[in-house]
Amino acid sequence: MSASPEQPRDDAFELSYRPLDGADTPAVLELLTASLAGGPTGTRSADFFEWKHHRNPFGTSPGLVAVTPEGRIVGVRLFLRWEWRAVDRVVRAVRPVDTATHPDFQGRGIFRRLTTQLLEQVSSEAELVFNTPNGNSLPGYLRMGWQELGQVPVSLRIARPLSFARGARAALARRAAATGPVVCPLPTAAGWFGSGGSDGTPAGLDELLRERAEADASDGRLAVARTEPYLRWRYGDAPGLDYRVMTCHRGGELAGVAFGRPRRRGPLVEFTLADVIVRPGDRRAAAELLRAAARSGGDHVATHLAAGTEAAAAALRSGYLRAPRTGMRLAARTPAGAVPPELGAWRFNLGDLEVF
Repeated sequence: MSASPEQPRDDAFELSYRPLDGADTPAVLELLTASLAGGPTGTRSADFFEWKHHRNPFGTSPGLVAVTPEGRIVGVRLFLRWEWRAVDRVVRAVRPVDTATHPDFQGRGIFRRLTTQLLEQVSSEAELVFNTPNGNSLPGYLRMGWQELGQVPVSLRIARPLSFARGARAALARRAAATGPVVCPLPTAAGWFGSGGSDGTPAGLDELLRERAEADASDGRLAVARTEPYLRWRYGDAPGLDYRVMTCHRGGELAGVAFGRPRRRGPLVEFTLADVIVRPGDRRAAAELLRAAARSGGDHVATHLAAGTEAAAAALRSGYLRAPRTGMRLAARTPAGAVPPELGAWRFNLGDLEVF
């Protein structure tokens, strides 16, 4: 999530703006923690920052900082690099993330200045800028040329009805969130990727991904190309997020794989199902993976599965129902302005949006 945009003021000239460099990481993490708390892992570590912004297979994140005359960093803005594919072409994109302004310097136009300068910087290399702003920051984005493209719905599957009901009542009563580790019987994604053969790739994954890519090649919606390096980075190497893996096989061959993570959601234990990949047309494999997610030990499963996919069709028959008043707002623009119609249709799973 991003900090709320401020209106510009003339005293912004007191600050200087420069590219983020490696030596800035400790000060940036301190600023992000003070403004946005601990992030998805609960603690903003240098390892997570490095994974997100420097080990990303799509490239290193461009970033800017606002600095006082004394050298103190009081504002930061990063754009996470991303790539979407539509039919036979790559759409290079960036996603605004990790934005903060020190409370003592809010109202000076720092947010807007960092954003406009970074947009200019990436204008020659990115076709699309997209993010999921919260309700507080969305109006400011709209004033800066973003378009709201709709709500990304979340579907739930209740796995333990009594426990879920107790947790929901506790949440409504605003009772303190539970603490402690979450027990999950599923193997870790890191371990699964680490079990690969001589080339490091789990058996059957390359063939599964090749078949999936061929089947999706004619779909004109924007989607992430699910390659082995991307999946390994996204789920196997993510520090502090405890992604788990589910697999199913047909005749000894890998027919599907899914990734998700157990997490505490207030008084509830949620299994966030991030990605489901199956062979073309294999709804049975998708249903098997969806059932495995429901047996992960959580009170419920939360997911978003792209419309028209085998997983989305299987979810309707596996007890996954769209949850009211949930989801994320999707907003986007091009560096030059409005989003053209051909970039307005999307095919993504929850893993493309959560965490970042």
